[in-house]
Amino acid sequence: MSTSPRRRDTVRRELHERRLVVVGAAALVVPYGFALVLVPFRGTFANAAAALTFVAVITSIAILGNRVSGVLAIASSAIWFDFYLTRPYDLLTISHRPDFETTICIVVVGLCVNELAAANRRSHQKASQGSDYVRIMHEAAVMVSQDFAVEQVMEFARRGLREVLQLRDCTFEPVPSGLPYARIIANGTVVHVGLQWPTKELGIPGPQAEVLAQWRGETLGRFVLTPTPGQPVSIDRRVVAVSLATLAAGALASEQRSVNHSGSNDDT
Repeated sequence: MSTSPRRRDTVRRELHERRLVVVGAAALVVPYGFALVLVPFRGTFANAAAALTFVAVITSIAILGNRVSGVLAIASSAIWFDFYLTRPYDLLTISHRPDFETTICIVVVGLCVNELAAANRRSHQKASQGSDYVRIMHEAAVMVSQDFAVEQVMEFARRGLREVLQLRDCTFEPVPSGLPYARIIANGTVVHVGLQWPTKELGIPGPQAEVLAQWRGETLGRFVLTPTPGQPVSIDRRVVAVSLATLAAGALASEQRSVNHSGSNDDT
């Protein structure tokens, strides 16, 4: 795997974090600004219409930010709506029941919108991760099919495993040494001391785990994984990891065949 995709991922994360900071600040400031704009019209502008304006602001913040920024926008909208647009004005007190009900509606509708936006972000993130898995598997398959140097394939596989499984480190042992670790098997299940491990909830057991590099029933080594403690890993990620190890094993097998073929020709 080249360093440029990893660099792009880092830049993307940094931009995302900065955007969240900006949106979080906007969640506090924008409702205040809208309330000030409506102050000159509060005697003639219906509070129900003003509430819809605040809901629109909350919706925008919830879509652009995260759940926290959405909650900030809800709280800020409810406070400034109460302070500036309900009687008695300029006090955090509501004397009319319809205004109280309108404030509650802002909060309830805002929370619903915030949760819907969060669910949409999760779906988008899952789809994006699926695309990344396809990209990694495609690149690995191309490298193996085009007879890239086995060192390049192994380095790609190590980096791919670190990315897919969110590992702290990953190394390859051509000859496994020591006791076996917790193992990711072909169907993505993690087996630890003979039992199925709840990886989706607890993450890959450490301090180290393994995935075998197997090709046509032959074990050609293993990838030693150093997992991030407590980091949940979905079954999709684990299946992709096994597939990467299998492709790497295919490259190793191809190299061994080439060496054996070359040796037989020299004997001849």
